[in-house]
Amino acid sequence: MKTIFKSTILMAAAGLFVLTSCEDDNESNPTIAQPTTFVLNQPAVNGNIDLEKSSTVALTWSQPTPYNDFNAPVVPTYTVEVSPTGSFNKAFDVNAEDNTGADFFALEETYSSGNNVELNAETLDRMLIQLNGWNEPSKVPSLIDLSFRVKAAIRDASFREYNPIYSNVVTMKTIPYYIELKPADPAIWWLIGADIADGSWGGDMAKCVIPLQTVDGAEYDKKTGDGEIQWIGYLGGNGFKLRGALDDGWAVQIGQNDGGYVKNDGGSGNITVGEAGLYKITLNTAELAKAKDGENTTALKIEKYESSAPVFDGMAISGSFNGWSDTPMTPCSSGWENHDWYISYTFAASDEVKVKQADSWDYNKGGSFVTYSQGMYVYGESNGPNLVIAEAGTYLIIFNDITGYIRFIKQ
Repeated sequence: MKTIFKSTILMAAAGLFVLTSCEDDNESNPTIAQPTTFVLNQPAVNGNIDLEKSSTVALTWSQPTPYNDFNAPVVPTYTVEVSPTGSFNKAFDVNAEDNTGADFFALEETYSSGNNVELNAETLDRMLIQLNGWNEPSKVPSLIDLSFRVKAAIRDASFREYNPIYSNVVTMKTIPYYIELKPADPAIWWLIGADIADGSWGGDMAKCVIPLQTVDGAEYDKKTGDGEIQWIGYLGGNGFKLRGALDDGWAVQIGQNDGGYVKNDGGSGNITVGEAGLYKITLNTAELAKAKDGENTTALKIEKYESSAPVFDGMAISGSFNGWSDTPMTPCSSGWENHDWYISYTFAASDEVKVKQADSWDYNKGGSFVTYSQGMYVYGESNGPNLVIAEAGTYLIIFNDITGYIRFIKQ
């Protein structure tokens, strides 16, 4: 059984926002004073924190209101920063080509409510390995002094940070361990909107939102998974957007603004095309990572698809699990021309499967899976080899009949 180490962090505000004005100030634009730091208590930990034997490192704090606009409290966003040296001079950036001199990392997850935080021990260890370049077991030290501090900042509707303040630094004896880092999964972005799937703007995968696909033969950054992803299908001109995640409250998105495409602007409009038809949507996530929030980006391209594409009445999965008969897939779109299909199915290990046209083998796709953390994908080959299920389980299968791309998402 893994151990959970409880650490207690008391965040006490050094001060509050105070609104003041002088004779020359306009009353509608008061001067704002704010706290400059807050107290982070030394955690009470018995012994060393063994990251391999721990599932989480739990942090607890009392959460006063460190920012206040008179009677209207302003809730800050907290970010945990971690350093193996005790210095916080340069942050490690997974998107940067050169991290020379980086001496700390900020955990991706942020907090704005509650007083219990559980930091994933494996995530801490993986970040330490990346930051320090420990590429073999012998390079991982047996014990380090791991330093923590917390940043508090106010975020606006576009998630830009203002007025950050930092706690003092606390240090804990920590035992890291070696993990062989695998290349990052290709980045996933999702299409959503009145032109996508059932057009409901809902969050159900395949039924309401469709993932962009990797491009056959394209290369993806081993650290970040960034590269070029695409989707080809029918757009009716009713509007859509792109989301970077389905569980972030629309924090990461792409919309349209003054004819251009804009990143992470909560007020942006829906993306529309002037004429209904088949389109190719291409997103370069490496280029997008360089764009600033709220600014237009050229990372997204939407072009008419000039090749022809057959429209199928039905699609199915077939294989050893059903005697090579047809188990029908569901069209993602039913109100307009459909080229995306889905089904959720439970397989046994070693089951063989293909995706095919309903009631016919004239059109069928097989091949060899590429595995990733959430399942598998394949650039389907016409009349290709049977796909072999390595790990038993329930998978959501999403298929595009234009590109032949098949994604298996483990449920």
